Amino acid sequence: MAVSGTIAATQKALQSGETSSVELVSTAFNEIEKEDGNGGTIFVRTFKNVAITQAAASDAMRKMGVPQGPLAGIPISIKDLFDIEGVITSGGSKELAAIAKPAKADATVISRLRAAGAIFLGHTNMTEFAYSGLGINPHFGTPPSVWDRETGHVPGGSSSGGALSVAENMAFAALGSDTGGSVRIPAAFNRLYGFKPTTGRHPLDGVLPLSTTLDTAGPIARSIDCCRIIDHVMAGLPIPDAEILPLNGLRFGILETIALDGLDVEVAGAFVRALEVISKAGARLERIKVDAINIFNDIGRQGSIAGPEAYHTHRMFLFEHGKGMDPRVASRIEAAAMITAADYIDMLRLQKEMQERTHLATRNYDAVLMPTVAVLPPEIQPLLESEESYRETNLKVLRNTSIVNLLGRPAATIPVGPDSAAPVGLMIMGESGQDERLLNISESIDSCLRQQ
Repeated sequence: MAVSGTIAATQKALQSGETSSVELVSTAFNEIEKEDGNGGTIFVRTFKNVAITQAAASDAMRKMGVPQGPLAGIPISIKDLFDIEGVITSGGSKELAAIAKPAKADATVISRLRAAGAIFLGHTNMTEFAYSGLGINPHFGTPPSVWDRETGHVPGGSSSGGALSVAENMAFAALGSDTGGSVRIPAAFNRLYGFKPTTGRHPLDGVLPLSTTLDTAGPIARSIDCCRIIDHVMAGLPIPDAEILPLNGLRFGILETIALDGLDVEVAGAFVRALEVISKAGARLERIKVDAINIFNDIGRQGSIAGPEAYHTHRMFLFEHGKGMDPRVASRIEAAAMITAADYIDMLRLQKEMQERTHLATRNYDAVLMPTVAVLPPEIQPLLESEESYRETNLKVLRNTSIVNLLGRPAATIPVGPDSAAPVGLMIMGESGQDERLLNISESIDSCLRQQ
């Protein structure tokens, strides 16, 4: 059985004996190890022997009727910044990989996924230290987006390898992190689903930090229901049944402020067509301007919240090993040293103001809609040739998703448009703490769109 489809459908196949966990894991590694495949740039290290042993144990327990968790026997991939006991965590950095010691314990979210029965295939590639939305990595290679492979487009970052592990049928889901869009961008660029939870929903101990204020962990998968299962396991919560809400009568705000500026034609077209379907289903759509969202630009003029926090975490590594880092990442971290404490405190104050004022403007909507990314996946080669192009493109790609991170809210991305077209994501943003409702609304919208 191929490593495709949803987690729920695969669990049924496992229970019925149609497939086994050993078969799923073996098939996954067949894809990862293809000579003409992208497994070598999607994974930075794999755990083949351990994974097959764990899969065999899961199969044996299933045959004996031993109760197992909701992810029993399901192969998933893990971004290279989550600690797995006995394995080094290198954050997409070859310099760190050379000196890192094996983790002494699982990160809490890893231990919860393990307890739920998930089989870990390996650590996936990423932008070094998660500091870019493009997914380029000069150390381990850059796996291209599934779109227009002949040309070669960025996979989205920073959870690049995770998204491609799902898109190329190597894993049923990927665990990623999202500080400014690092789950949602690669999901959108590869026609997948991604979920960023409310900030603080999941514990982040044992996770290499980028920004302690903005970091979250989240899944990339083939359905919102798959995202729901992974999310609830990581949060230590029981998994509820999906509640498909009728769109008729729901009220959605279409965010005009910043989020619709400078859209690629294909993105704008796919977004409008998705809104038309949602409207025909009976949802009430209202274009809204939210002045508080402009604070996003005010913060940007002073730098970024992530910058000084990343510098605090990596400054000694930068001093000792900076010459071996991706220069695009090293320069951004180094530049943050110039941000003063006063500026940093000002940005935190502005963030709080942005959150409070935006809540007042959107609290009466069931969700807020916008394109996940304003542009199509950019070509890789021009970004390697021009630092200015890299910087400008990175900011453009991160813009819409970063708004959500500053607000601290949950948001999902779902693919819109036909598979034959360029990949475009629709982002659905909820209110802080309303993760379950946001997931249900996202699944309802996705179900509506897929029926067209």
